[in-house]
Amino acid sequence: MELTPVQQKFVLHWGEMGQKWGINRTVAQIHALLYVAPKPLDAEEIAATLDVARSNVSNSLRELQGWGIVKVVHVMGDRRDHYETQKDVWEMFRVILDERRRRESDPTLHMLRECVAELDKTGSKDAQTRERLAKLLELFEIMTHWYEQIRKLPNPVLSRVLKLPERVAKMLGGKG
Repeated sequence: MELTPVQQKFVLHWGEMGQKWGINRTVAQIHALLYVAPKPLDAEEIAATLDVARSNVSNSLRELQGWGIVKVVHVMGDRRDHYETQKDVWEMFRVILDERRRRESDPTLHMLRECVAELDKTGSKDAQTRERLAKLLELFEIMTHWYEQIRKLPNPVLSRVLKLPERVAKMLGGKG
């Protein structure tokens, strides 16, 4: 696949952003490539387009499949596996948030609950640690509850809800 200058700019930037988000650059670039590709691509096409090793592409595709944002599709007359990513940005956003929650937020929430319970159980004299961890636990629980409620909203409603802070700020005389 020959990338247009805009596609190339997007793929390169998405790779850089991926690194900042803790994602391997090639993984993010493959995701970006599949997002802008007009059709599903096989691993050889991906490797050639991005000029990366085929083994790197295979590992990256497995990681993207593990995240649930890339799937294998079959093309009539071609025995090779082809790959495509979610094209609906709202659904892709939800899948990524769900996975980040599962991998990052849920274990942290569990650990904070254990720490606070342990401090309560042992009657620890470290009131400052207990207070700070309890506040952090409360924040994580509020955000988890908020996310669970937001997750249930249909995409058009979610879009309007996410625009609310700006509207509320304007209504209350802020800049928004």
